[in-house]
Amino acid sequence: MARFWILVLLTATALGAQISRAAVSSDTIPVATFNKDVLPILQNNCQTCHRPGGIAPMPFMTYESTRPWAKAMKSAVLKKEMPPWFADPQYGKFRNAPKLTQSDVNTLVAWADTGAREGDAADKPAARQWVDGWRIQPDVVVSMPVPYRVAAKGAGEIKEFIVPNPFKEDTWVSSIEIRPGDPSVVHHVLLQVPEKNSGFRLKVAGGEVASNCDNCLQAAVLHKDAVALRAEQAVLREQQVQTARAVLRTAVVDAESFIDGIKPNGSGSYSDAMVRLRERMTGQGAFTTMEAIYAPGSPPLDFRFSGSAKLIPGGKPLRIEVHYTPNGKETTDQTTVGFTLAKAPAQRRFVIMAPEHLVDDRRPIPAGEANWETSGELTFNQDAELVWFMPHMHLRGKDMTFRLIYPNGREETLLSARFNFHWQLGYEVERPIKVPKGARMVVTAHHDNSATNRLNPAPGQPAHWGEMTSEEMMLPWFGVVVEGDARPEMIASYRPGHLDSSSAPALQGAAPMLDLLQQKIRRVAR
Repeated sequence: MARFWILVLLTATALGAQISRAAVSSDTIPVATFNKDVLPILQNNCQTCHRPGGIAPMPFMTYESTRPWAKAMKSAVLKKEMPPWFADPQYGKFRNAPKLTQSDVNTLVAWADTGAREGDAADKPAARQWVDGWRIQPDVVVSMPVPYRVAAKGAGEIKEFIVPNPFKEDTWVSSIEIRPGDPSVVHHVLLQVPEKNSGFRLKVAGGEVASNCDNCLQAAVLHKDAVALRAEQAVLREQQVQTARAVLRTAVVDAESFIDGIKPNGSGSYSDAMVRLRERMTGQGAFTTMEAIYAPGSPPLDFRFSGSAKLIPGGKPLRIEVHYTPNGKETTDQTTVGFTLAKAPAQRRFVIMAPEHLVDDRRPIPAGEANWETSGELTFNQDAELVWFMPHMHLRGKDMTFRLIYPNGREETLLSARFNFHWQLGYEVERPIKVPKGARMVVTAHHDNSATNRLNPAPGQPAHWGEMTSEEMMLPWFGVVVEGDARPEMIASYRPGHLDSSSAPALQGAAPMLDLLQQKIRRVAR
C-alpha cells in the first residue's frame, strides 16, 4: 500500500503535476481550502482507511498530515485509482461503491492546483468519531490468546488459533469485523466454527511444515497417534467390502499421504486430504465454512444492508486462521474480532459460500501465460438471494466474473471485477438478486503468469495452486440470504474441478469406511 502511494507521488511529479500558487489564475480555477472543501470529502470517502489504526499508510485527518499528499491525491483521483474500486460499471449496482462524485474530484484537483491552502479554522466540520479504531461498534470482542511472533524472513505460514466462544447459545449478530494486530504481515484471516468431521489441515511452504494449530497440538503426540492410525488403517484395508474396493484403493493412497504429512518434519498438502476424499466419495464439492473474512482492503461484514443476520453457533470454540507473510521485519500479531449483536432473532440468514475446489487445481498455470483462464460452475438447490461477492486470488490474479444462468435459459452477468491483491474488496449488491432453485452460477477468472506482471513472484516458472502467497488461488466467495432455518450445506452444490469428467461418485457402501477413517483423523487432530 505504501509502495502504491509512493509510485503515485513519483508519477504525479514526473507528469509535472506541481502545486503552484502563481501558475494558475484564480479567475479560471476556484480556490478550494482544506477546512471548508476538502475535509468533508475526506471524511465521507477516505478516512475509513486513512486514519490512525486504519489500513492505509498515512492519515488524512488533519491539514498537516494531508497537505504533503495533495499532488498524489490529485493524480490518484484523476486516474480513478482512489478510492479503490474495481467493478466494471456495465454490470450490477453496488451499495458500497465509492461515492466520490465528479464535483468532489474537481474540488480535490482545484485544491492541489491552487496551493493546497488550509483555509479558515471556523469552516472546519466536526471531526468524525471512530470507536477505538473499529469501523463497526462491537458489543463483543475476542482475540487470539497471546501475541504471535512473525519472523522477519522465511516462507509464509498459516496458523490456526482456538479461542473460547463468547456465546453460550446460538447467537444472531448483525456485523463482524476482523482486525489484525499488524496488517503488514497478514495475508488473510478466516473466522470459523469448526464443523463436525471437519478435516485436519497442514499447510506447507517451501517444503517446511507450517503447523496447523498453534495452541492446541504437540507434534510428538501427533506423530505417535499417526503411527497408531497407520496400523488401524491396515486393519481397515482387510475390512473393505467388495462394492467399495476400487474407491478405497484411492482412499488408502490419500489417507497415507495425509498421515505422511503429519509426521514431524514431513510434508503436507495444499488442501485437506479428507475433504478431497469425501469429494471423491460423493462427487460433490466441499464448501469452507466461514463466519467472517479479512483480506487487505476488505471492509467489515455488515449484514443489516440485506435485512439479515449471521447465526454464530454457541458453545463451540472459535477458530481464527491467520495467513502470515513475513515482510523483512520481525513483529507480533494479535488479531481481534468484534461482533455487533442483532436486536432480535433474524428471520433471514446470511451465509458465506466458499467453494474450495471449483476449478481443477492439478494443472499449474504455464510460465509466460498472460491470460490463463479457469472456470467453474455450481447449482442452487433452493431459492436464495445473492447479496455479496468477494473474489480471492493471489499475486497473478487479474479478474473474476460471476454469471447467473436462470432455469429458463436467461443469462445475467452479476459482477465483473479486476483483481487487486492489495485491495481485496467485497461487493455488496444494491438490491438482492433473487435466485430460483435450479439456477446455475458460472465463475470465470484470469491469471497473469507473465514477466510483464510486476507482482509475479516467479516469472518464467509454472505457477502451482496453493495457500501460500507465491502460489495461486481461484476462490469465488459469495454471500446469500436464505430463510432463518435453512441448512447452509444444502444451498448449492458443484462437481469438484479435480474430478475427471469420466469419474463417477463412489458407491455408498464405502461411506462407513470413510466415516471411520475420518473419526480417527479427528482424534489425531485433537
